[in-house]
Amino acid sequence: MRILGIDYGKKKIGLSIATSPIAEPYKVVRFKSEEEMLEKLSRVSKTLRVAKIVVGVSEGKMGKESRRFGSKIEEKLKIPVVFQDETLTTREAQELSRKAGLKRKKRRGLEDAYSATLILQRYLDN
Repeated sequence: MRILGIDYGKKKIGLSIATSPIAEPYKVVRFKSEEEMLEKLSRVSKTLRVAKIVVGVSEGKMGKESRRFGSKIEEKLKIPVVFQDETLTTREAQELSRKAGLKRKKRRGLEDAYSATLILQRYLDN
């Protein structure tokens, strides 16, 4: 089963993919409107033949927005969506990419995909 991990943001989303018990960074998708984002996500999901989506959620206002986003995805794409705590994944992703020796520009460009990978890996580990 292919599972897509998502680190949700208001202007971009990080994506990761798992076809085994190991999650891998996929890419970062930038968008200007929710419709554009849903269309891009639909294309990615079809291309990768995704069977489930894991959306990272935090606390507070952004957590509520992430849950609303996940519900919209499930409704539009007809793919089951589950939620996973994303507490500190961005900070952890930054630290791991620094330790891996990635240059700053590459780190910044893929930071959201790395966060999505940590979110998805936490889901897979549970």
